[in-house]
Amino acid sequence: MIDAHFPKLTGVYRASDARYDSMTYRRCGRSGIQLPLLSIGLWQNFDGTKSFENARAMLRFAFDNGITHFDLANNYGPPYGSAEAIFGRIFETDFKPYRDELFLSSKAGYDMWPGPYGDHGSRKYLISSCNQSLKRMNVDYVDVFYHHRPDPETPLEETMGALDAIVRQGKALYAGISNYPAELTAKAVKILRELGTPLLIHQPSYSILNRWTEDDGLYDVTAREGVGVIVFSPLHRGMLSGRYLQGIAKGSRADWDRVFVKPDWINAENISYMRALDEIARERGQTSAQMALAWVLRDPRVTSALFGASSVDQIRDNLGALKNLEFSADELAAIDAVALPFARAIGV
Repeated sequence: MIDAHFPKLTGVYRASDARYDSMTYRRCGRSGIQLPLLSIGLWQNFDGTKSFENARAMLRFAFDNGITHFDLANNYGPPYGSAEAIFGRIFETDFKPYRDELFLSSKAGYDMWPGPYGDHGSRKYLISSCNQSLKRMNVDYVDVFYHHRPDPETPLEETMGALDAIVRQGKALYAGISNYPAELTAKAVKILRELGTPLLIHQPSYSILNRWTEDDGLYDVTAREGVGVIVFSPLHRGMLSGRYLQGIAKGSRADWDRVFVKPDWINAENISYMRALDEIARERGQTSAQMALAWVLRDPRVTSALFGASSVDQIRDNLGALKNLEFSADELAAIDAVALPFARAIGV
């Protein structure tokens, strides 16, 4: 059972003895690392405005059900750094005895502090960011450190050289990149290979509605070069979560986040698309969110799907996606018939 052995928050945390019984792990490219099919991201709901005990409960539940990969970044919040700081507190109280079972990541590449050295892809920024992240997270190293986005103004050799240095300094075990297109990914792979630090993993956005990685040929590059792929936003900012089938629900992301989820997306036309996808999911015996997660995992070149959550119940529902990862040709065609006009309607 998914929620069996979930401990109460009072007292000392002891991980479930059954934590590896129901999770499936997939090889990350050509490496010794295996990642859970589902990983949890700490971008939302792990900041200074949210419940610490809820964040703690979610991470406990995730780990108790085989989710060993926790994904962070230097500027996750708000305020910047707060997600890492909150994770650091939870790590000290709950997860320190299990450090060798966890696969922790952080990133740098977006705005973090004022001045010319607090953003983008310079060696100074990346190494300084990594040092700060380790302090906030209360760990000696992360398992993978990513460059968060391409920086056209910094030589790629400098950025990849910084990742190489971070690995050689023991601050990360592996190097990763995020949001890089196929051509630039191939160049990054070559530079890191020549430096002696292979590129382990790429983190792009990917969902039923957002298929740029397919159009770009990114997965062809990662498969050829032996790079793993962990996709973020598989629920496309909640649009595929099933939360908006009746409109904007109080407390949902569209109710408070006016930047990444635009309220005008939740209109009659788009709700009809969401309901059509939900109907396909129900015919498969799944919720909308479960089908969306299963859809990105149908491609064996995708190592893991990274999701965010605001409650233990959401994590429990997402884990249900693993019960059915197979799609018939008719199901894929039915999804495409809805998803393609839906994507156009929200400007993807």
